Amino acid sequence: MKKKKMLSLCLILALMIISNFAIATYEKKPTGEKINVEFSVDSKDAVDIKVYYTEKGQASKEDFSETKSVTINYKGSGEKTSSVVLPAAVQSIRIDPGEGTADVSISEVSVSYKKQVLLSTDEMQMTKLNNMKQKAGLYQTCKGDSDPYIVWSIPTEQVLADVAKVMAPKMLAVEILLCIIIDLLLMVIWWKRRILFAIPKEIVENRKLIISLAKNDFKAKFAGSYFGIIWAFVQPVVTIVVYWFVFDKALNSGTQITKEGIEAPFALWLTAGMVPWFYFSEVLSAGSNALVEYNYLVKKVVFKISALPFVKVLSSIFVHVFFVVFMIILSACYGFYPSVYTLQVIYYSFAMMCLCIGIVYATSAMTVFFRDLTQLINILLQVLMWMTPIMWNMDAMQNRISPVVLTILKMNPMYYIVSGYRDSVINHIWFWTRPETTLYFWGVTVVLFMIGSVIFKKLQVHFADVL
Repeated sequence: MKKKKMLSLCLILALMIISNFAIATYEKKPTGEKINVEFSVDSKDAVDIKVYYTEKGQASKEDFSETKSVTINYKGSGEKTSSVVLPAAVQSIRIDPGEGTADVSISEVSVSYKKQVLLSTDEMQMTKLNNMKQKAGLYQTCKGDSDPYIVWSIPTEQVLADVAKVMAPKMLAVEILLCIIIDLLLMVIWWKRRILFAIPKEIVENRKLIISLAKNDFKAKFAGSYFGIIWAFVQPVVTIVVYWFVFDKALNSGTQITKEGIEAPFALWLTAGMVPWFYFSEVLSAGSNALVEYNYLVKKVVFKISALPFVKVLSSIFVHVFFVVFMIILSACYGFYPSVYTLQVIYYSFAMMCLCIGIVYATSAMTVFFRDLTQLINILLQVLMWMTPIMWNMDAMQNRISPVVLTILKMNPMYYIVSGYRDSVINHIWFWTRPETTLYFWGVTVVLFMIGSVIFKKLQVHFADVL
């Protein structure tokens, strides 16, 4: 076995050992899990029931706010079991059975996780009862009572410990599966190393040519128009303004459900989601057509064809940088001043570029043989934009969408990027505090790059003949 081949194999084996050890020793804390709070409601009349909650770490156990609340629309006509999804680190809950507009009874309150009951009414300490009558686990309010509510204190540490016990078998199975997937992935990388590292090597070797082509490509998009490259900035800004007006002004009352839990101004929140999406959609649309557009270069024997898709990835970054600066200025106008967290935008931009590279190399190669693919991509981008929580809040849908559907939506790699941009300028959360989603994103990105590289290299020999 050659020395280089042996060295690369040893490196892969070392990465296997390190990754498996990291997964085996990583302790997943249940603070990010969700629990169910269930209770029975009985009333003849329809009433809106509010459930407020506080989490571990808040200054006061009874510091309730609208941003941490869930509304249940009870339709009346007899007893019904209601349920809300709350963070596992909840430390107190408050149930408001209407505003004294009806006779309402609340009973059989319980906390459960994965259908296993963790706490019942007797195991939770009631800390306050306002304008409600209590009798044998039944809490009643009468029509006309002012601001009726009940507050319970939740033994947070006990709940988290119980959740961890329920999670343990599943987490063990996930860890084993994850180790197998990573080991197989690393072996495939070693086996196909020549193809996988060929494109990055060619990009580095031709970096000066790629930068020059990217600049010319950016200028050529608007060549001949009176305002030139100004149009590259005007259209996205108009798009953001239109969506902001429709969702925050024209349809404000109709979109309250999808905006629950958004503590930042909606214009800023929307902009932080739209900025990465503009780049992603632009790269996929333009990059998929790169080889067809530059067909005269593809036919040249001495030209490195692998540089062309990356030219589109790089040329779109110029407008993206402008909008990142625009987003930061807008956040400062709303009081969210730049901080060390803002530097994460560089990381998330790089991550998005890596994601785009793998996809574009596959789609650009296939477009040469199937020109209709560009139209299918445009349709897919429209669907993906609404599946990605850009104009709606994923957390607000916890109690309205099936957990399975939510999991599928979160599997979209752009969910990680959009959330990351908001974490950088609004929420001030480091990316390494989300290890599961970070690992998943880079796993998907590596797999997509592998697929894209293999497809591109396999079809490359036929490009000149078809074009």
